[in-house]
Amino acid sequence: MITSSQNSKIKRVRALLGRSKERREAGAFVTEGARLVEEAVISNWRLEIVLYDETLGERGKLQVEGLRSKGVDVEEVSTSVMKTVSETETPQGILAVVKNHQLPIANHPTFILIPDQIRDPGNLGTLLRSAAAAGVDAALIPPETTDAFAPKVLRSGMGAHFRLPIRSMGWDEIEKIISGMNVYAADMDGQPCWETDLRQPVALIIGSEAEGVSASGRRLASGKINIPMKGGTESLNAGAAGSVLMFEAARQRMVNGE
Repeated sequence: MITSSQNSKIKRVRALLGRSKERREAGAFVTEGARLVEEAVISNWRLEIVLYDETLGERGKLQVEGLRSKGVDVEEVSTSVMKTVSETETPQGILAVVKNHQLPIANHPTFILIPDQIRDPGNLGTLLRSAAAAGVDAALIPPETTDAFAPKVLRSGMGAHFRLPIRSMGWDEIEKIISGMNVYAADMDGQPCWETDLRQPVALIIGSEAEGVSASGRRLASGKINIPMKGGTESLNAGAAGSVLMFEAARQRMVNGE
């Protein structure tokens, strides 16, 4: 059992939790909780280290034994040590260092999400979760957006990271991938989404509530799109707005038989 917070594995987990640069260089991230660890296993992502403590429930303990039998590096830690590496107020009893396995993007994607200047982890996680559910082919993360594999984003994504291709890249790379697609920037002055044909190959750029779509995003957009709202509501947060637009696109494609 690991009882020291100075243990090398504990230090590695803390570094991955705290720094996006560390995550990029290591090609790994930390996911916490039995459900997310299970999602990673089901999706065949490689677990480098699994840490658990005595508070883990029966389902989690069975999961631990299964992982150990497969040769995964599994270590029990004291509850006090778990608290030093947990990102939640009440630790969930298990976390894992996961090797970042980049899912492939289709050669000819028809549905792309670009979360632009989204700095709130909860909003970004919500967008990724909705993107996976709506059938988005990939989420392209520009430089101004928070790290998609930060702990709070992972928790909000609820497993979407293991099913949706997510790439951090510059605007020049994004431009190449969405070339030939209809590119819409979410904007209050845009045309209503209900009146916009979203059945063709489309990329949706969702900006932050405070700043909207960046100049780089606006440069790539071929049009603007909005969500008609009643009751004097001026705007929705990025997570809610992006989810509405993605599911409107999914609805149109379903009606069209796609």
